[in-house]
Amino acid sequence: MKTGQSSHVILVVALLFLLLPQMSRGGDAVPPGPVLRIETGGHMARIFKMDSDRANRFLVTGGEDKTVRLWELPSGKALKVLRPPIGPGNSGVIRAVAMSPDGTMIACGGMIRTGDGYGIYIFERETGRVARVLDGLKEPVLHLSFSKDGRFLAAALMGGAGIDVYNVPGFTAAAVSNGGYKGTATGADFDWSGRLVTVSFDGFIRLYDSSFRVIGKAPLPGGKTPSSVRFSPDGSKVAVSFYDSPHMDILSGNNLMPVASQTLPGEMVLHTAWSTDGRHLYASNGGMKGPFVLARFGEGGMGRMEEIKAERGSNRSTRSTKTAFLPLRNGSLVFANMEPAMGIVTGNGQTLLYKDPTALWFVGDDSLLASADGTEVRLNVLGTEKGTMRFSLRDRRLDEIRGNGHGEGELFKADPGTPAIRITDWRSSESPKLNGRPIKLRRGEYSVARAVAADGKSFALGTNFGLYLFDRDGAEMWRQPLPGVRAINIPPDGPVVIAASSDGRIRWHAIGDGRTLLTLFPAVDMRRWVVWTDSGYYDAAPGAEELVGWHINRNGPLAADFFPVSRFRSIYYRPDVVAKTLKMGDEKKALAEADRESGRAAQDVALEKVLPPVVSIIHPPDGAEVRETEMNLRFTVRSPSGDPITGIRVLVDGRPVQRVRGVAAQGEEVRDVTIRIPEKDSGISVLASNKNAVSEPSTVRVRWSGPASAREDEPSPAAQNEKGQRVMSEKTGNAPGPASRSTADAKPGEFVIKPNLYILAVGVSGYHDKELKLGYAAKDAHDFAGIMSRQKGELYREIVVRSLIDEKATKDEILDGLDWITKETTSKDVAMVFLAGHGMNDPNGIYYFLPVNTDLDRLKRTGLAFSDIKNTVISLAGKTILFVDTCHSGNIMGSRRAVADINALVNELASAENGAVVFSSSSGRQFSVEDASWGNGAFTKALVEGIGGKADFMGKGRITINMLDLYLSERVKELTKGKQTPTTAKPTTVADFPIAVPAR
Repeated sequence: MKTGQSSHVILVVALLFLLLPQMSRGGDAVPPGPVLRIETGGHMARIFKMDSDRANRFLVTGGEDKTVRLWELPSGKALKVLRPPIGPGNSGVIRAVAMSPDGTMIACGGMIRTGDGYGIYIFERETGRVARVLDGLKEPVLHLSFSKDGRFLAAALMGGAGIDVYNVPGFTAAAVSNGGYKGTATGADFDWSGRLVTVSFDGFIRLYDSSFRVIGKAPLPGGKTPSSVRFSPDGSKVAVSFYDSPHMDILSGNNLMPVASQTLPGEMVLHTAWSTDGRHLYASNGGMKGPFVLARFGEGGMGRMEEIKAERGSNRSTRSTKTAFLPLRNGSLVFANMEPAMGIVTGNGQTLLYKDPTALWFVGDDSLLASADGTEVRLNVLGTEKGTMRFSLRDRRLDEIRGNGHGEGELFKADPGTPAIRITDWRSSESPKLNGRPIKLRRGEYSVARAVAADGKSFALGTNFGLYLFDRDGAEMWRQPLPGVRAINIPPDGPVVIAASSDGRIRWHAIGDGRTLLTLFPAVDMRRWVVWTDSGYYDAAPGAEELVGWHINRNGPLAADFFPVSRFRSIYYRPDVVAKTLKMGDEKKALAEADRESGRAAQDVALEKVLPPVVSIIHPPDGAEVRETEMNLRFTVRSPSGDPITGIRVLVDGRPVQRVRGVAAQGEEVRDVTIRIPEKDSGISVLASNKNAVSEPSTVRVRWSGPASAREDEPSPAAQNEKGQRVMSEKTGNAPGPASRSTADAKPGEFVIKPNLYILAVGVSGYHDKELKLGYAAKDAHDFAGIMSRQKGELYREIVVRSLIDEKATKDEILDGLDWITKETTSKDVAMVFLAGHGMNDPNGIYYFLPVNTDLDRLKRTGLAFSDIKNTVISLAGKTILFVDTCHSGNIMGSRRAVADINALVNELASAENGAVVFSSSSGRQFSVEDASWGNGAFTKALVEGIGGKADFMGKGRITINMLDLYLSERVKELTKGKQTPTTAKPTTVADFPIAVPAR
């Protein structure tokens, strides 16, 4: 069996195992303390169920990652994440979702604990607020279904608890039917007349009339453990699929008598559903044997099987298991596969949309290599062009390796065994063996990876459910539950077991007791990464802080809160603690030593006491059309920590347009403000702050449907007190601030406003301290200003440059320059700051840019503190872009500038509250390379090339932030042979926008 197929087999069998009554029902009702969670914008594990409104405007999905997600159809745009309470183990896993026919309500259930039982959460679709919690259920929910008229909600329960039916919208009990059910109920469906059909693991199908009286009950001919049941649109037929059979029953919708049977490849059928016109019956299969297909049967379900190729094919196995799918009114299907990827495909196999998985899919067997001390790992990635990833904790660096590339140090494979420890039959096996004797695993587990410790005293096994360590005689020493282990390694000198799992994470476990020391999440772009300790101290690449955050359950019938770790940067951003935790094998000792070395006072603050505010925009809804530049903005604000709100800011396209006074800390308050927006599609965001931090932004996009442009005698709304100048333009690619209409949106002959561009270019090569001397920093600043100046009359009306080169780049002059660009830049302009030279952090971790006259012994007085740069960014009214090419002072090696760690600086400047787009020359502990043959540093050489036109890959006649980012990433790595990796960070509130047009 192929590796990809094997992984699908294990996960599908695990899916069936989750349904068994013996399975753990989850943990405490409201587990104590915050929980760290990954957030990538998509599901991180299997999607169990999906549903849509009658008009197919929205899609809701729920799954094993304990989140419910709302999507726009047919675009696939992510709209909301709904978070019921979660707990340890399976507590919080979402097994069922349903959307009311009118799209106003979303119901979700599963292993959601409420009080002393389980519950169903009802969310308002538009606001994301919890409307009702149906609690007190004795068993978890496996399926939810609204009636076709939206008057009822049916819930199928585990463990013989039967079916509950609720009136809508009051959600009072309409019917409870647990009598006679001898097994888990797995499916329920309404027809248009209000009848209800259900199936159960007791092997029976039941039919209820519209008053929920049983009018039919029959044994299922095709199997004993049904997986789904569906009425045909006209109610004349019922289709049933099975976990224990590759067959589907087609029964009469009137008397449940068999009508026909269909068969799929494999050993089970996971889901079945009818097309909305009833002409086709769809099904997806699974099991130990493939192929895994999404199939349809024509002629009202009676025809032959036709396979639908629901894959893009370049990223994963082209025939992976479809864990959920949903037919749409237009004849297409939405599907989710095992990885999980999502897509929309037509009945004849044309892919209309494909959303890639949001986590890397690691290759198993012996692909996980590690350095002797465990600080560097290398792992193959399945089904991507990237092939192999390498992460170095020491260098704080993630790379993709192409071709035969390899790490700088020696890496070791997992030790397969010794004469005393001989492990056999371990690949996808329920019965791995040690020296010919079976190794005992938990029920339903399959071993997929093994590694033997260098001292020969123990060995590790990875399974589909966890990670084990055994002694040399096969006695279990410890077990850690993990989702689908893919590969493991025990480094020769490191007292850890390293495990890569199907959730895209790599974990370092203490070999003594299995404690998780570190967890790494590498993003699918192979550029961003975040690594954290068990208590949440973390290190992150630029732009990666939003990938992980704290889930905090709330008391009562309320949705949980989620805060990215960036909201707690001042407390938990501790690269020193992360590095020492692996070295010392103990987080508490690592924290104490790191505090002692840095002179930081020990902090013992409960996370719940330092929470930022939470804001949520109520009106306008996301995607609303607007015709007026003046609009009402309504939002809610609260402070979970109880601390008073100190301020509220409204942003348009990422830049501030209005400030609102603070509000009281008690409860949730609704606020209304009037704002002005530009005559174009815009993003509107609200931020609130308290003494702890700034909230995550609540953002909606509005679509301009008013007049094509403002009249000449009407100033642009966000700049109504500023003088505007309109010019005729037929070009595309303008980069306006919120006040102007972009030429990218303009029609030929239309009047548009072009922004001014203000540039502060600082470059220092000839430091007074000769040990700090650089070769090309000054020239880099000069060349950047030169290439951007050529954009006059293109994207920008006027371009004003202040260059501070070498002797002019004193601290006072740079401060004056920052003050100048703040005063000159209006809301319709663009500001660029270019810094090239040395940078360093003082013993307290404060970053300083080094002016030409820096005295390292008097750094605070002579260096330019990060706070000065940050305050400038906050104060700038227009779009703000920083180019940062700095490094630590001294210790210069040949043609390389000394390394500067500016990850924290980049992440803070690019946060929503500061709003800058930041291009950084390097990441981690890399050097910024410069070479005489280039006449520049590598970063500036690539930057000048890109702005000059090479970043316009597609010949669109404009160069956007994202296009320049891509060019810089590839070109700098090419120039430096992989020694330097530039990074770009952009606030979530700022959409991609053009900054240049190619030279003619």
